[in-house]
Amino acid sequence: MTPHPLSKKVGLFLGPIIFICLQSITFESISEHACTVIAIAGWMICWWITEAVSISVTALLPLLLFPLFKIMPIADVGANYGSPIIFLFFGGFVLALALEKVNLHKRIALTIIKKTGSTPNRVILGFMIATGFMSMWISNTASTVVMLPIALSVIKLLINDEDGFTKQDKNFALSVMLGIAFSANAGGIATVIGTPPNSVLIGLLENEYHIEISFLKWMIIGLPFSIILIGIIYLVIVKWFFPCEGLVFNTEKHFIDNELKKLGKASPKEKQVLIIFGITVFLWIFRTVINNLIPNLELSDTMISMFGALMLFTVPHNLKQGDFILEWSDTQKLAWGILILFGGGLALAKGMSATGIVDVVASEIATSNISILLMASLLIILMLFMTELMSNVALTAVLAPVVAGIAIGLDIPMLYLLIPVTIASSCAFMLPMATPPNAIVFASGYIKVSEMARVGFVLNLISVILLILLFKIGLPLVF
Repeated sequence: MTPHPLSKKVGLFLGPIIFICLQSITFESISEHACTVIAIAGWMICWWITEAVSISVTALLPLLLFPLFKIMPIADVGANYGSPIIFLFFGGFVLALALEKVNLHKRIALTIIKKTGSTPNRVILGFMIATGFMSMWISNTASTVVMLPIALSVIKLLINDEDGFTKQDKNFALSVMLGIAFSANAGGIATVIGTPPNSVLIGLLENEYHIEISFLKWMIIGLPFSIILIGIIYLVIVKWFFPCEGLVFNTEKHFIDNELKKLGKASPKEKQVLIIFGITVFLWIFRTVINNLIPNLELSDTMISMFGALMLFTVPHNLKQGDFILEWSDTQKLAWGILILFGGGLALAKGMSATGIVDVVASEIATSNISILLMASLLIILMLFMTELMSNVALTAVLAPVVAGIAIGLDIPMLYLLIPVTIASSCAFMLPMATPPNAIVFASGYIKVSEMARVGFVLNLISVILLILLFKIGLPLVF
């Protein structure tokens, strides 16, 4: 058994100490209950940063502490853990589970790689497009786990060829590994269900401000941003840092063909999953049109998500044998902890709003003379570089309500500020511990921390510029 890290031991006791210290401080501009919420937030942030306990366990603190300190009745706190947005993400998780169970995600990935071509740069691009596309629908961790063994097999072909593992070969290995990790991070930006911070924001907007962003509306913003970012990542990696022009390998195409042959023909279950997945995505994209045609239907993204999930559990594959696409036992692999984390984030946001913290932030900002562009830039930079060190979901849960208050204080539409700041949480490219994809490819042994940090720092700066452009130009065009 590995020793428990000192940071976690310290964090376990530091969290309650921070709570007690902050509780004892009184602020003139805010109420006693608001001070308590700040103290609870301090405790949660400490445990989230140090990971003294699971970040999902930390998210349960409001369920105990809010009723205990009379901030909110337990029924009101608990409602956040059953918010519609949580069931939207639950349905997304179930769809991802089905794709993985029947191996459809691997077939899609291999087909994309095969279509992009067989030159080294096009193979790298193929891996990146496949990973980015999968990350739109399944977790970035799962996307990376699927792509890594395929990439490692291609790299081994280079190691075992006649000229050994040359500098060009090494550059290819670095490019494909970093390309997979960074595309997994960027791909999730494209859809509401692609990455948890997106759903935290959607939940906050619906719960607190009754602002709805549909699946399609988010894609109008997220998909172009994701495509542009993946394109820039590709150019930075293969043209700037690790060029591998002149590298030739003829066996790669056969390897991809062999991998597809191993999967065999698409099974009836794969076809069923593809049909249900296609119908669900179609309904998400055309929900507004359908609601206009049938006004009494009032379809929501959550209802569509649950429809897709229920179909996977209830449409029989073989009714005689009682064989369905998914069984409830399959949900053991579901990321239940993330759903609880959403609930904790929404509860914390509700506490901040109910006790007037957001209003205080708004009024303080309103009386300051700070430039709107400067404030937006600082918030984007803060979120992007902080997410290198702590969970992007937890960070979004803490910062999003505060950013909403700042937007109110600056007298600008809060979506203009909240969306770029939330997207910034998915742009952590520098450190292995920043995101699971970064950690997974780092563990392959082909990448040094210094190499990831060098490329990642440049991509972080480019991401900041893209997000400022989104704030200034992109969002005003859409909203």
